[in-house]
Amino acid sequence: MAQDPQTPMDEELQRAARDAEPQPETPEGEVIEDILDATDVAAESEGELIDNPEAEMLAAQVEELEQAVKEAKDQALRSAAEAQNARRRAEQDAEKARKFALEKFVKEMLPVVDSLEKALESMSDDEAAKAHVEGIEMTLKMQLDALNKSGVEQLDPHGEPFDPEYHQAVAMVPSPDAEPNSVIDVMQKGYTLNGRLVRPAMVAVSKAN
Repeated sequence: MAQDPQTPMDEELQRAARDAEPQPETPEGEVIEDILDATDVAAESEGELIDNPEAEMLAAQVEELEQAVKEAKDQALRSAAEAQNARRRAEQDAEKARKFALEKFVKEMLPVVDSLEKALESMSDDEAAKAHVEGIEMTLKMQLDALNKSGVEQLDPHGEPFDPEYHQAVAMVPSPDAEPNSVIDVMQKGYTLNGRLVRPAMVAVSKAN
């Protein structure tokens, strides 16, 4: 049995029915709506944090604690540096005390050395006193060796340039055979203790004619 052809009226009714059916929402619309909802929630949360006085107080306390820790570290470093400097100074003072503890004793012994040297000078041409000369020379050598072991060095600058740090000029003498400002005579020898001057050498210095 043949179907009846549809009339224009029937086609129009079917099209109207299809347009009346509800259309599903697009995924794009859902995503946009979710983004807007999340933005609103974040804004509300931020507003709550800003308006929360307890949070502000906690943040201020954290900042104060961080500053206190920083200051404590700085103070600890300064204290450690000061302690190290104090220890270093104490070690240096102890070393100086050890090196120069004999300075007074050395000064008291130098006149004895001077006397032995003068005795040798006065007896050098005396053949009868040769045995005594040898004895004095031995005594003088023993004395100088003992002083040398304690860090004492003798200054005998004859022929050397004058050095005001270690020499004391007692006379300026014209000397055509010597360089100007050089030591041409040593009246009394000088001494140092571990590099420190104990007594300057008393000298005569040449000067230009």
